[in-house]
Amino acid sequence: MPLVDMPLDQLKTYTGRNPRPADFDAYWDRARAEMHAIDPQLALIPSSFTAPNAECFDLYFTGVGGARVYAKYLRPKNADAPGPGLVLLHGYTGNSGDWQDKLAYVGQGFSVVALDCRGQGGLSEDVGGVKGPTTNGHIIRGLDDAPEKLLFRAIYLDCAQLAGILLGMPEVDPARVGVTGGSQGGGLTLACAALEPRLTRAAPIFPFLCDYQRVWEMDLSVGAYAELRTFFRQFDPRHEREADIFTRLGYIDVQHLAPRIKAHTLMGVGLMDTICPPSTQFAAYNKITAPKELIIYPDYGHEGLPGMNDTIFQFMMALAAERV
Repeated sequence: MPLVDMPLDQLKTYTGRNPRPADFDAYWDRARAEMHAIDPQLALIPSSFTAPNAECFDLYFTGVGGARVYAKYLRPKNADAPGPGLVLLHGYTGNSGDWQDKLAYVGQGFSVVALDCRGQGGLSEDVGGVKGPTTNGHIIRGLDDAPEKLLFRAIYLDCAQLAGILLGMPEVDPARVGVTGGSQGGGLTLACAALEPRLTRAAPIFPFLCDYQRVWEMDLSVGAYAELRTFFRQFDPRHEREADIFTRLGYIDVQHLAPRIKAHTLMGVGLMDTICPPSTQFAAYNKITAPKELIIYPDYGHEGLPGMNDTIFQFMMALAAERV
């Protein structure tokens, strides 16, 4: 098997390089308290998209910092009892996608919500207001401000807040709600499950946003992680602040959130991934203490993994089969 990273036996024990800030737990406990104190001012607006088996809504809520955040929401028509729910999270710079590809889950009784990450390719509001550079990406957004200003802190909280909204819908059984996504959506899946511990299933695919220092040391700060290189080149060309920068990035490194996950987790990884190196993904996976399973594609990189979406569908269908 060709290698772009560590041998598999080393990957299975790797626990990450990026520093964990000393006050990491307190930081996220404060963040969750802030999120829970918000009046979400939830709005459900019937969508122009219609389907015979679903009610479709444009959903808006108020997130941290006062941003109005958008998501698509679909629920089964004429459900006779609360059913399972699913949170869908998209890739970097993207959006919640089309309505039609959520209907397979709705047809099996799921209420489905799909987030538009603030400041990316969808309809969610980015309220801005941070000091320092914002060039070429969102990982570095807020890096030269207080740690509470990191943009991904807000995005992680949006994911968790949206999951909480879904859990509270009367048509949803809160004991049967999952979350899934790939790449950025995979990293957000882990963050969401960590910050909303009531979620019962999580299915990340090749998660982004893990172990930034390892990415840097592998000289893979290109593509999705190119902003790390840009930041150092433009704002710390001699790496005089390197230790502080990676420690600050540790607040939004999902490997450090992974121990909080209580959901049964199913993760897919391609060992040829040069966008999100396998070791960075294993750093998060190896810290999950909840029930977990890993599906490995030795010859695949950051691309469609054959059969993975079908496997996740079957994994989530266990929620449809359960009755509490």
